[in-house]
Amino acid sequence: MDIIKVSARSRSTAVAGAIAGVIRESGRAEVQAIGAGAVNQATKAVAIARGYLALDGFDIICIPSFTEVDIEGQERTALRIVVEPR
Repeated sequence: MDIIKVSARSRSTAVAGAIAGVIRESGRAEVQAIGAGAVNQATKAVAIARGYLALDGFDIICIPSFTEVDIEGQERTALRIVVEPR
């Protein structure tokens, strides 16, 4: 499964649509964000996706965790949010 990567410049509605589409298709989505702005957009996107999926009868939960990622040879800490139906 692909990870939905969110930046501070990501449109939260577009990310929400991607989350909703992946959950409808695969039953589970993973969202990754690095930095305060990206985490903000990712959090808003999960909330918006919850509304989109409620129309289809899904009630979702999110499970946040930290993960280390390598970006251009440098270790960074990212927030990873697993989103799945309750």
